[in-house]
Formats: sequence, C-alpha cells, structure tokens
Amino acid sequence: MTPGDVGGEVAGAGHPAPRRLDGTVRIVGAGLLGASIGLGLRRQGVDVVLDDVSPASLRLAIDYGAGRAPLEGDTPTLVVVCVPPDVTAAIVARELETFPDALVTDVASVKVAPLRALQEAGADVSRYIGSHPMAGRERGGPISARADLFIGRPWVVAGHDGISYRAAAALEDLILDLGATPIEMTPEEHDAGVAVVSHAPQVVASLMAARLRDAPDASLGLAGQGVRDVTRIASSDPALWVQILGANASRVEEVLRALRDDLDDVLGALAAPEHPGALRALAESIGAGNAGVARLPGKHGQSTTFTQVVVMVDDTPGQLALLLTEIGDIGVNLEDLRLEHSPGAQFGLAEVSVVPEHAERLVAELVRRGWTIAGS
Repeated sequence: MTPGDVGGEVAGAGHPAPRRLDGTVRIVGAGLLGASIGLGLRRQGVDVVLDDVSPASLRLAIDYGAGRAPLEGDTPTLVVVCVPPDVTAAIVARELETFPDALVTDVASVKVAPLRALQEAGADVSRYIGSHPMAGRERGGPISARADLFIGRPWVVAGHDGISYRAAAALEDLILDLGATPIEMTPEEHDAGVAVVSHAPQVVASLMAARLRDAPDASLGLAGQGVRDVTRIASSDPALWVQILGANASRVEEVLRALRDDLDDVLGALAAPEHPGALRALAESIGAGNAGVARLPGKHGQSTTFTQVVVMVDDTPGQLALLLTEIGDIGVNLEDLRLEHSPGAQFGLAEVSVVPEHAERLVAELVRRGWTIAGS
C-alpha cells in the first residue's frame, strides 16, 4: 500500500474527516512539502495536479500517490507553490497569470520578500496569500513525504491588505483538511518569529556541530542526548538554508547579535571565574535559559513545567512498550518521552515527562514493579 492509499481519515483520528475543499488543487514542486500536501489531500479525495521542473521528482511523487500529471484544460481553484525561496515569487507570478481564477499560495519559510517582489512586479496579489506550515523532516524529496506530516502542526497564514479573508478561504480549507491549525500573522510577524524559533537555531546548531569535526574519537564516544539535541538539525541542506537565511537576513542577524552579546558575557565570566560576580553571571545565563524554555508551548499548547523521570530500559524487544503500558496501568498520563542510548551498554534511558504531582507516585510504583530509576 502506498501513502496515497490511506483513505478518507485523518491519521490517528479514528473516524472519517469531512472534506472542506472543492475543485482541483495544483501543487508546483513535488519535494517533501509538495508531495506531503498531495498525499494528505488525495486521501481526502481531492483532485491533485502535480508539477515539477524535475521530471524524475514528478514521476516519483505520482508513483507514491501524491497526485496526477497536469492535463491541458486543468482549472485549479487553488495553487500551492512549494519551491525554493529564491524562485518563489517568480513561480507565484507565473501561476497567477496562468490561472486567473485560482487562489495562489506558497509555503516558503519567508513571507515578506515574496510579497514585496510580487507587488513590485505588479502581480495580482488580490489572489495571492503566503503561508508556511511549521512542519518538516531532516530528509527531503518525495520519497520522504508523509500524508500525516501536518497533523496538529501550526500553519501560518500571512495575510496582507491586498486580499480579503473571503478570497483566501480556500487556503484555510486546505489547512484544515490536512489536519493542521491555521495561525494568522502578518508577513512581518512571521519572519520575525521564524528568525528566533527556526532560522537562528539552525545557525547555532550548525556551528556547534562544526566543533565536532576535529574532536577526538574518545570525546565523541562520550556523546549523550545533550549534544544530540543541540545538533539534531545540523544535517540540513546547506543550499536551501543559504536561501532561507539570505531572504530573512536582517531578522536573523538581530537574533544572532543579541546571542553574541550574551556569549561575550559568558566568555568574560569564564576567562576569570574567580572574579566577583563571575559565577553569578554564569548562573544567570543558565537561569535565563530555564525561563526561556519554560515559555515553549507543550502538549495542547500549554506552557506547563513537567517533571522528568528517567527509567533504565533493557535493549530487548518489547521492553519500551512494557514500560509505557505499565505507566498507563499506574494511571499516570505521559506528557512527553525521550530516549537516550548508552554506547556500549545493553540498555537505554527513557526520560518520561509527567505533571509534578504525579512524579512521586510514578517512581514508587515503577520501583515496586521492578524498574530501575536512574533519575527524577
């Protein structure tokens, strides 16, 4: 069964979701996002037309069930442009001209630059509205596409004065049909937001990962979940990120300059840790990080602080499933889960997050059932 054969259900929902979109949707760009949008819409029964400058990518996305090839006479009601940022505006302008009755959106990770380019070119922006699904994977291309990629994820709708809410209704229908949550922002708000939560973190992760190139093998053997978390996104495509960072340069620069100032303070304290106030500066830097991470929305969008319980899990089939089952039997709701493998050891560490008032009871019950607690 291919991903396009899922049927008319939202993954995990357990029941058919009513379709909101009518008509044909044309997707330009059959990479990860384009093919994933196609797969999600096809399971809802939407007629999806795929187009791509690469015949091989187009054929592969079609083979996976993400849509069909273009036909003469296609009249889409919605066009979704899923191409790199440096050609987004040009492709959007082409689609607006080619399909004068269609609403056109794009999913580029910057929103100000394409809108300005279209306005300067005299394009009909009364039928254009930018958008950005906050979803993705480390791997790209149609082979990595998933029909459920957007379920539960925020999807920014970057409205502007040149288009009405009613004219953009088809975009909201698309977002809801894919199981995502529409978030209204201006293009300026969007670009400032992604600079601090996506673009600058990419640079920081890449720079930290670069420190590992010349690290001794013995040092790398000590790597735990901390360095893996910090560098997880460092394997991203450099060519794509050059475009993203260039298109949002001023906002990313602002974030990184502030980060550099903070780093200078830390460096000053480390250079003379015996000086008065040095240790306090270090503590306050770490504390500021605590305050920042506490603001990140958790499950159901809540900014809730959870308690972590670390459980040793044997590296044998079924042990992790058994742990999760027993947590459920104890009657404690699992808020989050993270796994860390111990190099050279036949066990892993499962860090489960629970609300603080349940942590003590969970630890006691797990110990009683024979589990080893490595931290809480």
